[in-house]
Amino acid sequence: MTVLGVIGLVVMILIGIAVGFLVNPIFGAIVGLILVILYLLVSVRIIFEYERGVLFFLGNYRGLIRPGLVLILPFIETLIKVSTRIQVADVPPQEIISKDNVPLNINAVAYYKVNDPERAILNVENYRVATFQIAQTTLRNIVGQFEMDEILMKRDEINAKLRKIIDEDTDSWGIEVPIVEIKDVELPENLKRAMAKQAEAERERRARVILAQGELEASDRLSQAGRKIMEEPGALQLRLFQAMQEISVEKNSTIIFPYPVELAAIAQKFLNRLNEETE
Repeated sequence: MTVLGVIGLVVMILIGIAVGFLVNPIFGAIVGLILVILYLLVSVRIIFEYERGVLFFLGNYRGLIRPGLVLILPFIETLIKVSTRIQVADVPPQEIISKDNVPLNINAVAYYKVNDPERAILNVENYRVATFQIAQTTLRNIVGQFEMDEILMKRDEINAKLRKIIDEDTDSWGIEVPIVEIKDVELPENLKRAMAKQAEAERERRARVILAQGELEASDRLSQAGRKIMEEPGALQLRLFQAMQEISVEKNSTIIFPYPVELAAIAQKFLNRLNEETE
């Protein structure tokens, strides 16, 4: 309670007592009670735990009032309550031109709290509106310094830069800005289609590269298998028998003509001899 508030309450009680002495004790008591009730209705203030009161006397700053029940002198003293909880400034979508001249619609959210109620009331007319405006302006200025790809990929870096600048600008108002986050980045429709085509082309390129790598690995394995079979002449015959067995399992009309490996060896020797005679 302020001193003037208590003095005002005492004056109301004394007026009731004086009326009781001059007119009628019962009437004086009723008048005094009515005056006290009216005075309490216009002078009592309740400050919650998360609030602080800034007190003015005839326009002059008198100090901060702690949470609790407060009694002020009406029309002489003024009490402004300031919340010290974290508050939210939701910045609506802004059309911003990125560094590479791409129009983007970006919205953000800034979380702030009042650390010094005295400066929040004395140094700025409306700290809520001021914080909102400085967050909106800083968002446009900072995001415009980045290219579109950087905005999409470096959100943490942009958020940290936004928070630092907004916190420095609002520090003289007794405002702390612990968090600033970009909520959404909306791209133009034509740019979305172009990015979708680019992503599709990139996936197709990767698929072709993987297929080519698979064929290369398969050719290497086949080449190794061929060299291994050439080292063992009987291996080719065994492989032929295995293929015949696999084909015969299926119920089809395939006709198999076995080709003896020995005949191939005889033909190769005959060709070699013809070449030697020719030379």
